[in-house]
Amino acid sequence: MSIASEVARHLLQIKAIRLNPQNPFTWASGIKSPIYCDNRMILSYPTTRNFIKEKLAEKSKDFDTFDVVAGVATAGIAHGMLLADALNVPFIYVRDKAKGHGRQNQIEGDLKPNSRVLVVEDLISTGGSSLKAVDVLKEAGGEVIGVLAIFTYGFEKADQAFSNANCPLKTLSNYDALIPEAIENQYISDSDLNFLKSWRTEVGSSK
Repeated sequence: MSIASEVARHLLQIKAIRLNPQNPFTWASGIKSPIYCDNRMILSYPTTRNFIKEKLAEKSKDFDTFDVVAGVATAGIAHGMLLADALNVPFIYVRDKAKGHGRQNQIEGDLKPNSRVLVVEDLISTGGSSLKAVDVLKEAGGEVIGVLAIFTYGFEKADQAFSNANCPLKTLSNYDALIPEAIENQYISDSDLNFLKSWRTEVGSSK
């Protein structure tokens, strides 16, 4: 079994990923989706949490060397911290926007000038929040060497956005690995397959 398939199986087992083609979920963006991914669930299951931490550490070796791990608030913070702890490297995190009080930080932690940064995200949909964090880190003097995430829907527009930003993206698992696992383990039926494929293509290529 590939790592992508094994990760997908873990996420399905702990219900971090839920599939419901008959009654789609509504994302914050308003998109109707047959899939909902909440990787914060990983934190409640020590076996899966340690497995994901181990695989993040292994996957991080696919990038160039880096000095610090940066989590994307909020869901990427815990997973980024797990990775930084496993590698014994510094950790910082990036807020969606600067605080309105105190030091008004958008980056929390100590980002030293010219540090090479690996950004950690829990989930890639359009890629917008991750690439926004990348821009913030660059503006603060960091050198971002890429983004590492647990899962991606594999939307065409996300792939294009990372390509346009010249930012490498790697993930532990993806939509293409998830669907066969979901069918094999009877989370969905074969009859749902065409709908799930067409949904990803339609949503992922829309502007």
